Amino acid sequence: MTGKQLEFDQRVHRLSKKHQKMSRGYRASMRKDGLVVMKPQRVRSAVPAKVMLLSLLAFFAFKAFLLSSLGPSGYQYRIDSLNEGTSVEQAGAWVMQIDPLSEAMAVQLNKILY
Repeated sequence: MTGKQLEFDQRVHRLSKKHQKMSRGYRASMRKDGLVVMKPQRVRSAVPAKVMLLSLLAFFAFKAFLLSSLGPSGYQYRIDSLNEGTSVEQAGAWVMQIDPLSEAMAVQLNKILY
């Protein structure tokens, strides 16, 4: 390939990438010289970070409530019985295992409730 052909191919590749990005949305902006230029708009996440954070907090609060109401030994007994089940139950046992955050939240919950 000649230098001009390579330069042309690179330009076509850049334009194709920009076109693909602009197919997801674009916005118009004016440069300092008055030329209106279309720029691709960033794709936003389907689930906002605040919702993800609140869901995670609610999950840990649920674990803390279970740990508080069942007690550490009763909670661990249920986790152990889940560990003996199917692979889905074992995954649930891994997710529901006692962690420092849930344990600390359960201690605070015990102070409030009992």
